[in-house]
Amino acid sequence: MSQPSAGREIGVLVVEDEPIAAEAHRAYVERVQGFVVRGVALDGAAAIRALADPASAIDLLLLDMHLPGMHGLDIVRAMRAAGHRADVIAVTSARDLEVVRAAVSQGVVQYLLKPFTFAALRDKLERYAAYRDQLAGDVATGQHEVDRMLATLRGADPTSLPKGMSRESLDAVVAVLRPSAAAMSSAEVAAVVGASRVTARRYLEHLADSALCVRRSRYGATGRPEVEYRWTGGAV
Repeated sequence: MSQPSAGREIGVLVVEDEPIAAEAHRAYVERVQGFVVRGVALDGAAAIRALADPASAIDLLLLDMHLPGMHGLDIVRAMRAAGHRADVIAVTSARDLEVVRAAVSQGVVQYLLKPFTFAALRDKLERYAAYRDQLAGDVATGQHEVDRMLATLRGADPTSLPKGMSRESLDAVVAVLRPSAAAMSSAEVAAVVGASRVTARRYLEHLADSALCVRRSRYGATGRPEVEYRWTGGAV
């Protein structure tokens, strides 16, 4: 995926009610070239206020669907009624297909399910930036250009995981590590998941490289220290 062009930075408003997740989203966005976080809103009312600020320069919302006091889709409806044209990427655990259908009908350009990695969000943002670049003109030259723009936005996500890794296996490892109160070794995770220690370690290292968990050495009575992994509590 190409990098965003060297034009004006794309201003992002992060809308997420969990402060730790909101901070993780902010940090993720600011790691992607061409994007800048203009603000973080922890509820719908704060999001509406930020969008109403004429100096906010918000081009894109990273929007959770389940917020206190106001559903994410209600925020989209309110901003459209007020004439705000910012695009929306839904970042949510909502898997209800009715919510997905309603989001599409309200003009949500992409839908990213939690848990996700930095690589997955980066891919969505880079595709969105490439899509915006292709909208720089006033008139499409033909059907092929429209098709290319939509393919850029909706295309597959081949870079979310390294080659040879599957989403199902990653989800299985996350499901074991995330709720654990204690740090776990690759052998402990492997035993629960039903995979080899080498396979479990590969997925755990991927999570650590994506800043979703932290690794540290566990020292026993004898022998070499063992690496253990602890979930960071951030959004994925």
